Amino acid sequence: MLEKMPDLDLPDFDRADSGRGPGDGGPADRATGVPADGREQTALDWPHEYRAGAPVASVGSPAGSPVLLMLHGTGGNEREILALADALDPTATVLAPRGRVTESGMLRWFRRLSEGVFDVDDVVMRAGELAGFIAAARQRYGLGERRIIAVGFSNGANIALATALLYPRALDRVVAFSGMFPLDDRALTTDLTGTAVLLLNGRSDPMAPLTSADRAARTFAEHGAHVDRELREGGHGISETDAAAARAWLARPAQTRG
Repeated sequence: MLEKMPDLDLPDFDRADSGRGPGDGGPADRATGVPADGREQTALDWPHEYRAGAPVASVGSPAGSPVLLMLHGTGGNEREILALADALDPTATVLAPRGRVTESGMLRWFRRLSEGVFDVDDVVMRAGELAGFIAAARQRYGLGERRIIAVGFSNGANIALATALLYPRALDRVVAFSGMFPLDDRALTTDLTGTAVLLLNGRSDPMAPLTSADRAARTFAEHGAHVDRELREGGHGISETDAAAARAWLARPAQTRG
């Protein structure tokens, strides 16, 4: 079952993924791989939430405060994930797009072939779309050089990690709750020097196995990224200790500089 944060009134961010482990079947013949509204979309031409936060400029920080890019899990949406943003930093500027793929009527970010087995070609394509969304949002909302930090849960964490691995110029900061390695055996040539990620996982998570999370940490580090990890007992979800670790990580000067 999804582990909910005990002291925070947060929704079940990934209802579709809770309570099922690899091999339980289901999604192989149901992931459509089409945009949620059934048509082609580009750049910002898909539903999203934008919320301006506290004043961005401060002495010695011309780039302004960072923007949280909130990425929901399977079965969530761009409004539901705002509760997590509030729990991490209620004053932050927030950008929350909606996943563009549907599976059994539930929103997610890319196709999967079965539980825990991703359609890597689709992952790569959707990561490119998200990088394009980030670039378009910078222009539309006047974000300038402000740092964008992706905060994703489960499927949202996976697309954030994929985008950071493939498009570090678009996204070089990620907080991944219950994420895993999203690119299978795809060869990577990107230089991730300057990238930083925080990986938060449960040791007994059947949907984001620790071996896959270990591979994500290893791959980022091998390509030059700075990797922080927090492991806890339990499975898939977000605990209060996870949220506290994320708040502390987000407060570091290295994450707030553009």
